[in-house]
Amino acid sequence: MDDNLRDRIGHYLRAHKPEWVGCQVLSVQRIHGGASRETYRLSVQYDEAGVAVTRGLVLRRDPVSTLIETEREVEYAAYRAFSGSTVPVPEPILLEREAGPLDRPFFVMAEITGAKAASILAGDPYAPHQAKIGAQFFTILGHIAAADLGAMQLPPCFAASSPTEVWRSQLDHWERVIDDDELEPQPVARAAIRWLRRNPPPPLARLSFVHGDYRTGNFLFRDDGTIAAILDWEMAHLGDPLEDLAWALDPLWAHHNPARPAGMLSRAEALALWSQASGLAINPEALAWWEMFASLKGLAIWISSAKEFQSGTNTDPVMAFSGLYCLPYHNEVLAERLHRLAQEGRL
Repeated sequence: MDDNLRDRIGHYLRAHKPEWVGCQVLSVQRIHGGASRETYRLSVQYDEAGVAVTRGLVLRRDPVSTLIETEREVEYAAYRAFSGSTVPVPEPILLEREAGPLDRPFFVMAEITGAKAASILAGDPYAPHQAKIGAQFFTILGHIAAADLGAMQLPPCFAASSPTEVWRSQLDHWERVIDDDELEPQPVARAAIRWLRRNPPPPLARLSFVHGDYRTGNFLFRDDGTIAAILDWEMAHLGDPLEDLAWALDPLWAHHNPARPAGMLSRAEALALWSQASGLAINPEALAWWEMFASLKGLAIWISSAKEFQSGTNTDPVMAFSGLYCLPYHNEVLAERLHRLAQEGRL
């Protein structure tokens, strides 16, 4: 890694964490695979209150080009809001809004050690702890939905639409993404958008904190089946809690077994755990709307990734994978959902 970057990070930490006396950055390692932030693993050494400390940190920096346009303050605020709660997250340490120190804005958080994330391509990544991990996964998601917004002290970037309009605001956003980034006509996406607009969901049960990308691959778990941290909150917002549940249930994240959401539990078990933890009853009609929306949202993201890669703006292999595998996958899922509606006379 560039020694200049390591030196600049060290200078920043010494200036902004004076209690970390003599802070030195021992190493900086790029973690590849993210599509919306550049992620680096840091090893640092310092004295604090007379005690020598060596620890790991993670730095998340805005990239030159990104698949998902979000404010880094959104992700940092989410970590801060849930720190110390029943929703496990890394400890947030520093947020830098200005580009000067490291060329682009960034934030720093504690590294979670002794845990790993699962690839969406893995056949059965949670064995032999599928039930244990699944129970935690859907319970934690319920706790996010149940969080007290009034106690969170969220920044202005979390301003919400009217509770009656959150579905429209999300649909408008992802339709604009498709409008801006499609490289060819998207008839399946357009048909889904038409259906979603003509058939708005029932009123939401509660305006909630929404993670925005709660799925397999975006959490760390230990070998004993304990979930250590929920990651990747860059799409967090306020909205309908069923949006998160529908995204977690999407078949793309099922590890090739759609009958077991997220590759962990049966659908009935997942819904029961979420409902108990959130304190909310699930309206089947509303959940069906958000599941259609989830597959459309996924398609919009993969359309953007294909454009980024094909234009050469971002040549990270994750962009190519998203365009070549995930895009046709969600096209097929949406087409199947629309076909079922047509068979039922509801299209």
